[in-house]
Amino acid sequence: MREEYVDSSEALQRLCSALAGSEWLAVDTEFIREKTYYPRLCLIQICNGDIAACVDPLAIDDLGPLLDVLYDGSILKVLHAARQDLEIFLHDFGRLPMPVFDTQPAAALLGHGDQIGYANLVKLLLDVELPKDQSRTDWSRRPLDELQLRYALDDVVYLGRLYLHMRGHLFDRERLQWLAADFATLADPQTYFPNPDDMWQRTKGRQMLRGRQLAVLQRLAAWREREARARDLPRKWVLKDDVMIELSRRMPRDAAGLAKIRGIEPGLIRREGEALLKLVAAAASLPREEWPRDAGRPAPLTTNQDAMVDLLSAALRLVADQHQLSTLAIASRKDLECFVRGEADCALHEGWRQSLAGDVLGAVMNGELRLAVGPDGVHLERADHNAA
Repeated sequence: MREEYVDSSEALQRLCSALAGSEWLAVDTEFIREKTYYPRLCLIQICNGDIAACVDPLAIDDLGPLLDVLYDGSILKVLHAARQDLEIFLHDFGRLPMPVFDTQPAAALLGHGDQIGYANLVKLLLDVELPKDQSRTDWSRRPLDELQLRYALDDVVYLGRLYLHMRGHLFDRERLQWLAADFATLADPQTYFPNPDDMWQRTKGRQMLRGRQLAVLQRLAAWREREARARDLPRKWVLKDDVMIELSRRMPRDAAGLAKIRGIEPGLIRREGEALLKLVAAAASLPREEWPRDAGRPAPLTTNQDAMVDLLSAALRLVADQHQLSTLAIASRKDLECFVRGEADCALHEGWRQSLAGDVLGAVMNGELRLAVGPDGVHLERADHNAA
């Protein structure tokens, strides 16, 4: 395989001419985001099985020829754990390079566990041990050394081989179409821009808060999210989680009250104190019906519901075994609890998980199917409602 490091417009044009018309392209990126909200693109790796290249966006002013290839709708883009890479293309270039194939959810459908890492998947399927010593490197520094470039190239050289291997096995098992819902999510720009009004649910320590305090947290977290995006700063640089929790718990009314909260520095009070106090006051005055409900803290299961989760866990193990999948690749216990509660936002109501397991588990809940013990062990069978 031909391997290249591309850091000039002329070399990029030659590479893209060679890649044009490829059936598929393995794609990966290297980036940093420790000091920013949005990731900073530092390297693009690409491979079509014959050519593998590292393209240096820090050295090339115009990536147009490469973008023409990446945004060619006739070429399938293969990635592993694709969301962060796709987020970069959406933010930097305004659209997503479709269509895509993500080898991580595909691996789950082949029974290789949920959210398996790239290096582990390469070892498992290709019996190649990839070095991991460059995973924390600073990709913005130049020049890149040979070890860094080898690490970066390996991320696409073996990715293409994984795709070809997995595509065949998924086709043989008639599972390629199961991935349609996963890939449709990746194709939706809203996937990469969560609703600021929902960000409070990701705040560490929110379990300490109740009622009106959660309303304050919701307003603060939404404000922080919008500020972080507008200023391109990490969320915690705008306002730390523990500070938001304390603001929500104490609900200060003036600058003196702000100053008593641990973690709020005088500079933050000068810059943002007035805005924070207005947010707290507005949220604190909301009527009860507008307080958010913490979906991460559902009501405890009843005894019957808890027993039903156990029953569905057993049924799920039978379904998973039948299809040679791990149970976690289909649903976690938390997913089963959501399913038993009847919550609409549940993985078992979506895509292949519903057709494979959700419908079966629903039939168990409704009494249409039951667990039975026979000579060959436990199995699912149709319930006989006419039996005495």
